[in-house]
Amino acid sequence: MGGVTPAIIILGQGSLTTARRIQAALPGAVIHGLSGRVEGADQTYAEFGSTLREFYQRNTPIVALCAAGIVIRSLASLLVSKRAEPPVLAVAEDGSAVVPLMGGLSGVNDLARLIASGLGVKPAITTSGEIRFSATFEQAPKGYSVANPQATKSFMSNLLAGKGLFIEGDAPFLDRSRLSHDPDGALRLTVTPHMRDPQPDQLVYHPHCVVVAATGNWDRIPDLLSGYYLSPLSVAYVAQSEAASVFGSWPVRLVPGTPSPLDMVRQAVADPVNIYDDGAVAIAVARSPQDVALIGHPRGRLAVVGLGPGAPDFQAPAVKAELSKAGHIIGYETYVTMAGPFRPDQVVHASDNRVEMERSRHAFTLAAQGEHVVVVSSGDPGVFAMATAVIEALHQSDDPVWHGVELVILPGISAAQSAAAKAGAPLGHDFCVLSLSDNLKPWEVIETRLELAAKADLVLSFYNPVSKARPWQLGRALEIVRAHRSGEVPVVLGRDVGRPAETMIVTTLAALRPEQVDMRTVVIIGSSATQTFPRADGGVWTYTPRWYGERV
Repeated sequence: MGGVTPAIIILGQGSLTTARRIQAALPGAVIHGLSGRVEGADQTYAEFGSTLREFYQRNTPIVALCAAGIVIRSLASLLVSKRAEPPVLAVAEDGSAVVPLMGGLSGVNDLARLIASGLGVKPAITTSGEIRFSATFEQAPKGYSVANPQATKSFMSNLLAGKGLFIEGDAPFLDRSRLSHDPDGALRLTVTPHMRDPQPDQLVYHPHCVVVAATGNWDRIPDLLSGYYLSPLSVAYVAQSEAASVFGSWPVRLVPGTPSPLDMVRQAVADPVNIYDDGAVAIAVARSPQDVALIGHPRGRLAVVGLGPGAPDFQAPAVKAELSKAGHIIGYETYVTMAGPFRPDQVVHASDNRVEMERSRHAFTLAAQGEHVVVVSSGDPGVFAMATAVIEALHQSDDPVWHGVELVILPGISAAQSAAAKAGAPLGHDFCVLSLSDNLKPWEVIETRLELAAKADLVLSFYNPVSKARPWQLGRALEIVRAHRSGEVPVVLGRDVGRPAETMIVTTLAALRPEQVDMRTVVIIGSSATQTFPRADGGVWTYTPRWYGERV
């Protein structure tokens, strides 16, 4: 389940008792009850289908106390690949049936067994391999990786067809299965930390029993592993004395104050099979998979994410997943509300809109302590938003721990893109995006850029067009544009696009009045080539042709 706590979804008051029993078996799970029909749930929701889809897209395990058909129909539009789905289960209201529906590769059967044990029933597992052998190969057991996952399905099919199994290496995850070792078996299951080129009818499992420690030269680690014939899939984690970037995607554990890489791996692995050490990098091979939580603390992660225009359906799946995994959510209070709801174990740090640098430094302070932090922005975080502030805060800091934080920027749909999509395609040719706020740049610079962009006949998109402190600036901006552009040029006004209060207006440059606009409005002013025509619903389509040059 990737460490994400499940969401228990109930539709009626009669399900609450069963939900609490399930919650007792799944510490940290949150019960979500339908608003107006359930009292006493941890959180409430308004609509069943959209709530299920929201959790599914966030990669959150779902336990729905209702008929299986309702769950399947609600999620049908999202079912693309079984390799990219969280566990989804249907549980009878009285707890008499536990049915795993989706997530075979993400632990749904294990979750079903855990819930069923708590309810005192047997899970309705229908996977052929698990029924006959009490074993599965498509989902790697905890602490192992499969070198050739594409072969797991045919491997199990051959087992079901009666082929014998030869087991090479230590496979404790099969101890409780009904599989038997056949010395002459045509199928071979190999468990080893060493590199192997899987042959036909062979599965290779790599136990996470290799611990690497380094003081630098991180890009040498893959070559060193290869030199000792160790598979990168067998690396449990990389230990460091202080945070730094690491070549590869391995977990990182920080062990402050440890003198050398050799000391770190000796501290991590009590009874190693082998130790390799060249001074700068040390590698220890343990006898069994290693628990990354037993030494040091994790490298901090700071993600700056774009929420898009506001509607959850327009959030990128990567953003939803990041929000689900984070321990701390930081942002302007309006955007934090848009990003929720959050679990009780997630800490929310909401603040005023004008403290971007303070938010950024607070985020790095938390991430430097090993926390998983998300900073939220509306639209795209790199367009007049928090990504710039976060990067600037890092640039200004000489703290090596800050620079060692894992920093990622996840894009979102910008306000200009959202408004343009609603109107048609006004950004279909060259365009310019300008903020009319002079809080961080002189108004003279804004006027110069407006003048040049208007002369260039670019489609213009205005952010922060007007505020109570700047009531006159949009009017001045329109004067500049009107000096270079026909009054018949189309103008799109998108306010709160993607949110419940959304309004869209298509007007002209001559008719546009500043009082039609506020800080929550995106203004798109067309070029000389931008056109409009009636929509079938009575509205107006607006677009800028791609063959602009032929109209000039």
